[in-house]
Amino acid sequence: MQKRRIAILGSTGSIGTQTLDVIRQHRDLFEVVMISARSSVELLVKQALEFDVNNVVICNEEKYAPLCEALKDSGSKVWEGVDSLCSLVKSDDVDIVVGAMVGFSGLRPTIAALEAGKIVALANKETLVAAGSIVTETMRRHKALILPVDSEHSAIFQCLLAAQGNEIEKIHLTASGGPFRTWSREQMASATAAQALKHPNWNMGAKVTIDSATMMNKGFEVIEAKWLFDVEPDRINVVIQPESIIHSMVEFVDGAIMAQMGCPDMREPIGFALGFPARLSIGNKRINFAELGSINFSEPDLNRFPCLRLAYEAIERGGNAPCALNAANEVAVAKYLRDEISYFDIAAINEKCLKGLNFVANPSLEDIFETNKEIAVIADGCVD
Repeated sequence: MQKRRIAILGSTGSIGTQTLDVIRQHRDLFEVVMISARSSVELLVKQALEFDVNNVVICNEEKYAPLCEALKDSGSKVWEGVDSLCSLVKSDDVDIVVGAMVGFSGLRPTIAALEAGKIVALANKETLVAAGSIVTETMRRHKALILPVDSEHSAIFQCLLAAQGNEIEKIHLTASGGPFRTWSREQMASATAAQALKHPNWNMGAKVTIDSATMMNKGFEVIEAKWLFDVEPDRINVVIQPESIIHSMVEFVDGAIMAQMGCPDMREPIGFALGFPARLSIGNKRINFAELGSINFSEPDLNRFPCLRLAYEAIERGGNAPCALNAANEVAVAKYLRDEISYFDIAAINEKCLKGLNFVANPSLEDIFETNKEIAVIADGCVD
């Protein structure tokens, strides 16, 4: 395989650091040419020096000066702001862009990379949630490629590769159920952010972990799957699989079901996207079926996890509704992490913002940015 040059958007977060771990094991196959972070100067500097990165971007412009000072004796060029990201991902020196930024902030640089015809290894689900039709149309128009990094969508992608073009009957998206899978609604009502952050299986960033606890993460994955695989939401089924061993399944017209399995380790889908179509050894734990013993399934309870219901409602409504849901959720989760609201207030804020949406049936990219801005203000003003 020819050496691939990698740009990582959000290199200091959970996906970004695990991407670098995969690359660390395969330095002969990959070269890191650009990394970025919102504010984490110290870790960004360590990464830049270890991987001898050409271009380093800090999105928080207040951190630009200390980053410049820390890297003044290195060979790295230092840049600031999202505009720099959008410019650098278009460079001829970039082969693969890893979209590991958290939240709506990943949309602009992802669009820029697709416009340049790049391969985008996409972990930033909010990009497809907020602007799925625009993102996928941009990909097609510029002959770019999105490779999914979410474990569930990577699993579906791998099943479809093995299916050799056979027609899909249904997609089964698996969910761990998060830390509150066995809690009653009464217990969940008083759940703290600290409790929500204790995911039983996965090591993820704070925002994604809270979304897992509310199952909004799974709702967003339903929306992602619609755009990635051109499947309508009524053919995307969510099933609880608490061991996180089956990452997702595809059912075909003859009733056969193909599943992709593996231990819960995000380096596996990251490595598959970076090395595609080759599979890379990443030193991950392997399944011992005898030790595992059993794999369990159950239906999600929409009474305890109303955010999942809201995601289905948003994608069925279409237009800018998914963007509004994402914008409201980003604000609500931030409030929850600051202990300003309760667990079920997240869903209440999301539902209120969806109902109050200035609906646009066929939004432009400008409409998407305006919706995100408007709903963020409305959600910030919600007290329940």
